[in-house]
Amino acid sequence: MDIAFTVSLPVDTSSVPFVRGLCRMALEHLRVEPAVVDEIVLALTEACANVVQHAGDHTDYEVQVAIDDAVCRIVVVDGGEGLDPDELTSAATADRSPLERGHGLRLMQALVDRLSFRHDPDGRHRVTLEKRLAAPPALRLVDPV
Repeated sequence: MDIAFTVSLPVDTSSVPFVRGLCRMALEHLRVEPAVVDEIVLALTEACANVVQHAGDHTDYEVQVAIDDAVCRIVVVDGGEGLDPDELTSAATADRSPLERGHGLRLMQALVDRLSFRHDPDGRHRVTLEKRLAAPPALRLVDPV
């Protein structure tokens, strides 16, 4: 079974737990491993919290969720300026402490299999999170012959 939905949300702190709960319910309904559900929901929370914190005067944002048997793909779209991960990394190593900014980016990178940022021609910013739902095949030890 596949589940897909898109929600338009106000740029407000109350929107984050709402969309987090929707995503969690969909993943649990599909019987995704609890640890994988937690990782996806935490990455989504961070992406949405970044919108709420940095979107500026924009009044809404959109979350698109698509889940199939193999992958959960989430796209968070907002009208803010977005960020350039390379600039964030270089700023942290230049004149700022790494503790000041960038933890959320590193957290999302650690939690998902693919993280990308894109600026659309219409001025919207997209953060895409992808996470495999099936565990990679287990390693086997082979007896040397």
